[in-house]
Amino acid sequence: MRRAEIVTAGVLALLSIYLMWKSSFLEIGYIRGEGPGGGFWPFWLAAIMLICTGLIAFNWYRRTSPPSQSTEPLLDPYGQKMLALVGGGIVGFVALVGILSMYGAMFVFLIYYLRFLGRHSWLMTMTIATSIPIIFFFFFEALMRITLPKGMAFLEPVFNALNTIIY
Repeated sequence: MRRAEIVTAGVLALLSIYLMWKSSFLEIGYIRGEGPGGGFWPFWLAAIMLICTGLIAFNWYRRTSPPSQSTEPLLDPYGQKMLALVGGGIVGFVALVGILSMYGAMFVFLIYYLRFLGRHSWLMTMTIATSIPIIFFFFFEALMRITLPKGMAFLEPVFNALNTIIY
């Protein structure tokens, strides 16, 4: 557990530095009359993340956090099983985006996660698995005007019906 804490902090620190570097290609300050530049939020959020990883490393060095005092392994057999089940579900979700669309893949993933991993009722599972993709559709397509991947054409009638509500 102790080694995992410092390795994770190090990886997140490297990721923070990379994100700060990439976002610095855009304006990271405030543009008069326009607002924050394109790199403002990514840069400063990554900077905050870098500070947090520094604090984690400091606490690790002083052995003040529970993980830094632990000699337990990072994952027990149950944790390894859950990592495989959840990670496999996410890999499946990403694989389904090109076939079912972002929203269809989200629907399938939520059913898998809520019903089969979380063992929730079918009523709750279907309510959440149906409403969340629809909410995301309206948020991205109507409010943000960002089109997410639509996958193959067989879900196009669903998107057309939802688009009639928007326009």
